[in-house]
Amino acid sequence: MDYKELASQILTSVGGKDNVASLMHCATRLRFQLKDGEQFDTDTLKKTHGVMGAMFTGGQYQVIIGPDVNHAFDELVAATGVNDGAVDVVETDDLKGAKPKMMERVMDTISSLFTPIIAAITGAAMVKVVLVLLTMTGLLDTTGTTYLLFSIAGDAPFLFMPVMLAYTSAKKFGVDPMVGMTIGFMMVHPNYTALVSAGDPVSMFGALPVTLATYTSTVIPVILVIYAASWVQKLADKLSPSVIKFFFRPLLTLLIMVPLTYCVVGPLGNLVGVSLESVLALVQDNAPWFLPIFFGALGPIVIMLGMHYAVTIPLALAAIQSFGYDMLGPGFLVANIAQGAAAFAVAVQAKDKDFKSLAISTGCSALLGTTEPALYGVNLRLKKPLFASIIGGCAGGIVCGLAGVKRVVFGPTGLTSIAIFIDPNNSMNFVFALVGVAVSFVVTFLVSYVLIKKDAGIQKEIGA
Repeated sequence: MDYKELASQILTSVGGKDNVASLMHCATRLRFQLKDGEQFDTDTLKKTHGVMGAMFTGGQYQVIIGPDVNHAFDELVAATGVNDGAVDVVETDDLKGAKPKMMERVMDTISSLFTPIIAAITGAAMVKVVLVLLTMTGLLDTTGTTYLLFSIAGDAPFLFMPVMLAYTSAKKFGVDPMVGMTIGFMMVHPNYTALVSAGDPVSMFGALPVTLATYTSTVIPVILVIYAASWVQKLADKLSPSVIKFFFRPLLTLLIMVPLTYCVVGPLGNLVGVSLESVLALVQDNAPWFLPIFFGALGPIVIMLGMHYAVTIPLALAAIQSFGYDMLGPGFLVANIAQGAAAFAVAVQAKDKDFKSLAISTGCSALLGTTEPALYGVNLRLKKPLFASIIGGCAGGIVCGLAGVKRVVFGPTGLTSIAIFIDPNNSMNFVFALVGVAVSFVVTFLVSYVLIKKDAGIQKEIGA
């Protein structure tokens, strides 16, 4: 693939570099915000070699590339000068063309906050999985310093989640990133955590009570705090004389944000987080089967709506932080396997060499945890395989749901990371995860094979 040429074609189809307000990417997609959305040429993009799909969803103009999206992103950055997130902050209400609704704007915001940190939390999660495997096989002693140091790497992104989110939130909301990180560090500073551990009443100015909430590993409080800081920084900018603005603006911002963080906004975010955890606890305690079945069947729909980062990551992280596991992971595991199985059913019958090659490569990618190429390049395009994947994913979800399969370490859901379902306290958790995978694959493959075989239109399209 000539990624420079691909980037050039994509750039032309989104209206040129002057039309790009911001650009970022996730595991498979380029995510644009455009100054004039009417210039987003969906039809041309879908016909471009190397593009799996194009759509406006979640408040973003998205171009699906696949696992090699970073190469196209690098070429686009070089061509546009846009650097991972934004150059100029463009107010959505001023954009021409399609305007995102309020919910789409919220999803866009949440997605853009979590997308840049996915590599860190995924890599750390897999370090924890490796440690589990090494300790279970007796190759590593949990009391040794080697285990200790590697476990630090595995825990660090989760423990200091507020710091990473403070940085991404600062970039999104227009706060000085280093000031934003300073506020994030405030929330996990050892002296503050010591006050929380002591549990004694704390106040500021002798009258303003401090809510001693624990912010390590949390996500909601810091996002709200940095959003508040964006307004405080604007106020500080107006109040700061130009001759001393360099140091007076951050000084004034921090002076105002300290009491707001510890006494008002932080506790409010903590209350929202606790409420979310209560809802998750209600579902996981009383209907643990629901989430695996729901996401097993509707996982591809969630992805198509662009909600797989904006909704599922915060929910999964909150669940793992509170309970030590989450029930969304098993659903996405069998949903991903179903996408791969549907693509393989197409590949078995396809006579067109290009389509067969596409189905095989995207099917393998789906089994390993990246489903967008199979979803958009094969299954959604032919429709019947997508229906089959929903049926098969539901079947696998029923197995995982009734067996109570849990994801004990946050990470991508595919065969390469299947070890995230190894529970040291329940060996059958991993076994039932494998059973769910097998059921999902077999049911999807058979249903997809039959539906494709009986559809003359699909048979013609795949050269059979």
